[in-house]
Amino acid sequence: MPREIIITAEYFKQYRRRLGFATQAGVKNFFGAKDIVPGVDFDYVQYLNDRLYEIIDRINDALVDSIKVDNVDTFKREHVDRVFEIIKDNNILPVLNNQGRRPEDVYFSWMRGYVISNLFLRALESIFGVDASTIELIGDDDLRSVETFKRTPKADLEINLGERGRIRIEMQSGFTGINDIKQHKVLEAKRVFSDMGVHTLAVHFDLYNGQAAFVMLDDVSEDDVNWITRQQMEGQTVFNIDQNKFIWKITEDPIRYADIIFE
Repeated sequence: MPREIIITAEYFKQYRRRLGFATQAGVKNFFGAKDIVPGVDFDYVQYLNDRLYEIIDRINDALVDSIKVDNVDTFKREHVDRVFEIIKDNNILPVLNNQGRRPEDVYFSWMRGYVISNLFLRALESIFGVDASTIELIGDDDLRSVETFKRTPKADLEINLGERGRIRIEMQSGFTGINDIKQHKVLEAKRVFSDMGVHTLAVHFDLYNGQAAFVMLDDVSEDDVNWITRQQMEGQTVFNIDQNKFIWKITEDPIRYADIIFE
């Protein structure tokens, strides 16, 4: 009669130690080669920067003249070349490994959003009736720190509307036709309104379809039917933007903030 074999958690621990690992994470990283960090492929990054150039050209060409960037070459030097050099010089690229993605891809994703936010500054001038120089940058935009690339809930911009007070602007861009707002953005907006009485408006550019939505984040209800679980984002809870919120075709003159009706 064979003897009974009892395999315990202590055996698992001893076995991993025999392999040379003190932690479970160490074993997982070893077998998955997660501890091997590839060097940054700067040839690939150059291709990505070239694609950023093309994105700028195509979107700018599609915009109505009143909000186009006047000097595209200067814009590219300022918002692609200069930013890339700062990131490269401060050795930030090698540590951009959000959720196991390649650092080059994390860089491109961040840069794409950064470029679009700046590309539409003239549109914000028109929407809010202000000069771009009065739009206060309050996001975590220290390009010399890897902390910049952590997804903080802090809004990107703040605009002084004079007698109407201040408003925070969360600039977002979508490129696949899926248009969501992360839950922590809404929670942060509600906190800011509770503490400071300042509204936070998400301006979401759906560049896949050429439209823009306006969502007052601190007014989003906890039981809104548009809260969903997005499996593509590791099961995160997100607010899916209803098509009715998209009220500006970006190939036409911008809508005025004063004319927007928030339900």
